[in-house]
Amino acid sequence: MADTPITIREALSAALREEMRRDERVFIMGEEVGVWGGTYAVTRGFLDEFGAKRVRDTPISEMVIAGAATGAAMYGLRPIAEIMTINFAFLALDAIINHAAKVRYMFNGQFTVPLVIRTTTGGGKQLGATHSHAPEVIFAHFPGLYVGIPSTAYDAKGMLKAAIRDDNPVMFVEHSTMLQRRSEVPDDDDFVLPIGKSDVKREGDDVTIVTFGKGVEWSIKAAEMLEKDGIQAEIVDLRWLRPLDLEPVYESFKKTNRCVIVEESLPMFNVGAEVAAKLQENMFDYMDAPIKRVAAMDQPLPYSRDLELMALPSAEKVVAAVKELV
Repeated sequence: MADTPITIREALSAALREEMRRDERVFIMGEEVGVWGGTYAVTRGFLDEFGAKRVRDTPISEMVIAGAATGAAMYGLRPIAEIMTINFAFLALDAIINHAAKVRYMFNGQFTVPLVIRTTTGGGKQLGATHSHAPEVIFAHFPGLYVGIPSTAYDAKGMLKAAIRDDNPVMFVEHSTMLQRRSEVPDDDDFVLPIGKSDVKREGDDVTIVTFGKGVEWSIKAAEMLEKDGIQAEIVDLRWLRPLDLEPVYESFKKTNRCVIVEESLPMFNVGAEVAAKLQENMFDYMDAPIKRVAAMDQPLPYSRDLELMALPSAEKVVAAVKELV
């Protein structure tokens, strides 16, 4: 099959449409997914193609959306529930964490919850503190719930199709500022990427940069800047926070002996802390320098554009962290 350059938004739409055509149990529900076509236009045209039974506009209640979707999944359907921003998912924590993530375990496999919760994350759009942080690590804390974050259109399509086909609940997190990013994607209805597999986005010998989501974009720009100074950075995109695949990180660290972890989350109790701890526990003999972390500032995200950008990570901050190590 040929590869076609498309945006992340187009890749998400293609994945949803293909899976809805493939399996009539798959349906979409959420705020503005039908008539409006989704807050970020991912489901535009779906209502006309699939009808109101399979593309359901819901009340503005995240607990209702997640709770109804969890029940539908337990009953045998395969719902895709859209929550406008991951910050609003806090209103649905009981349904997501106490029920969707735990039902299969608590009932010894008598029920499965083949549920996908699509949501957006991240700052950089002047939406204020309550719409802008990146708290996906909170959801990755709980066993029973998968958490995936694509950084390219290629990943977005393959990961979302895998999530829809899986029998476990998946929190599928999309960065709101990256939906127009374009990359080549196989023109294949059966293109699926395995759940829980990291990916090396760039090879290098001098330092390992571990990242995901928007951090991939900052890290690639940083690697291009570092290359001008003769520093070759290897970039490992985690893609999934749960299941967390650290084998590519370990293999890269064996080669570079130095690591910078880049993420948009707040600096306390974040993904970087977990990865750093795992490297210290398992790769200590390969460690030639302290592990550095680049994250958002430890504060609510400002509304002012200049202050917001100052509080977020950037390619320049990644470059500075790398140069402290090499």
